[in-house]
Amino acid sequence: MPAPTVTKVAPDVGPEAGSTNVTITGTGFTGAKAVKFGSVAAKSFTVVSATSITAESPAGSAGTVDVTVTTAAGTSATSSADDFTYL
Repeated sequence: MPAPTVTKVAPDVGPEAGSTNVTITGTGFTGAKAVKFGSVAAKSFTVVSATSITAESPAGSAGTVDVTVTTAAGTSATSSADDFTYL
């Protein structure tokens, strides 16, 4: 089983206070154990399907972070497609 991939994060911006509901699109999300915005765990997340997760962004500092998904197969590689920017 390959590691998950993140191909889109929408919306890809939110306030530093967090609590933005974000849809993460990609592959291999079944059995996801963690969703992180940079090094901080999402406030909560729900695996909708193998290709979609909804997550609530945690509080963060202004700037751009990578959104990653971790399953038993590993953690998604980072790319520009998984960027989330705190304003």
